[in-house]
Amino acid sequence: MARTQLLDFPEIVDEINARLVAAGVVSLCLATLLTQQRWLVVVLAAGFVLRVMNGPRLSPLAQFATKVVRPRLSVPERLTAGTPKRFAQSIGATLSLSAAIAGYGFNNWSVAWAMVAAILVAASLEAALGYCLGCKIFALLIRAGVLPEDVCKDCADISERLNALIDQQPAEASKDFAAA
Repeated sequence: MARTQLLDFPEIVDEINARLVAAGVVSLCLATLLTQQRWLVVVLAAGFVLRVMNGPRLSPLAQFATKVVRPRLSVPERLTAGTPKRFAQSIGATLSLSAAIAGYGFNNWSVAWAMVAAILVAASLEAALGYCLGCKIFALLIRAGVLPEDVCKDCADISERLNALIDQQPAEASKDFAAA
């Protein structure tokens, strides 16, 4: 796998997939907090780091959500910009890595559990309501001028890219039909 592929996050993501992954994060956070199994903090952090690096391609949780659960749902795709989702995953990575450092590095598991609880709240909002807290923070940072607007061209208007995808799909479908 080339380095550019390894660190390549999708520019457009399916909102349903993001919510399914968030549901998995909710489950992992609940298991971590209810059982107080410290090693699960490392699993949580590793998952976030893998998703920040490469979207769903390296994360077992994301693979399960996108390849096993998603195909069984009869809900149409809801495409959205990937950059804010990556930012949200970065917040999760920061919190979960900080939890691991607080717990393992400083033996302060109370702080670690509080950080996992914060992840639980944000992931619950995404999974249950489709409210991406990290995405909202990302938009506020753009509006405040902290991040330049061109960091996410699809955030302003994703319709152009969606129209291009829709235009490509019939051509690809006809090729598949002709080959059958």
